[in-house]
Amino acid sequence: MSRYFALLPAAGVGARMGADQPKQYLELQGHPMLWHAIRAFDAHPAISAVQVVISPEDGWWDAYDWSGFCRLRVARAGGASRAASVLNGLSVMDAEAEDWVLVHDAARPCLSRALLDKLLDELSADPVGGILAAPVADTLKRAGEGGRIQETVSRERLWGAQTPQMFRYGVLRSALERAGSGVTDEASAVEALGMSPRLVESDRTNLKVTFPDDLALADWLLSRGS
Repeated sequence: MSRYFALLPAAGVGARMGADQPKQYLELQGHPMLWHAIRAFDAHPAISAVQVVISPEDGWWDAYDWSGFCRLRVARAGGASRAASVLNGLSVMDAEAEDWVLVHDAARPCLSRALLDKLLDELSADPVGGILAAPVADTLKRAGEGGRIQETVSRERLWGAQTPQMFRYGVLRSALERAGSGVTDEASAVEALGMSPRLVESDRTNLKVTFPDDLALADWLLSRGS
């Protein structure tokens, strides 16, 4: 039977947060943000291992207590891009070609058990794999010169990509090896192989912490048990 592995690239610095430390180590509910992202997978009985990829120069990891996690593995193998970090993480995983890999943002600390269960249930028999995503709700505007609206973009059939993004180990590794460092998510690399990943509907509680205001929202969601 296929196994399930989680992979969290955590080698970035989160420059848009404007913090004095990498954003994955900012505190939420008494723990670094990354701790919450790991917990969602370590607590799930279907996940065989949780592989975290940090920068070789990371000076923060050892300052925290990760001993409560029983399936956690860490690799100081972060690359210059997300794609490189994920590919380096795949290379040290004890996974077979048909095993599933769930790549998740280190800055998405509010992934719920319900959404993780939904992703596993809907994709476990899928021939391609897929991602959590939410339908775009806001009216979209394309900016022109001088910060003025150039046009309104139809939001019909548009979705905002989230994580986890779940693909077979062999497919994902091959896709990233071919795509290079330019892709911004794993689905894009798989799409470049001519495949069509499935969209599994999520919601906005699975937010990615990108800007300072997001941290307060994530803290509130975690306090509610989301």
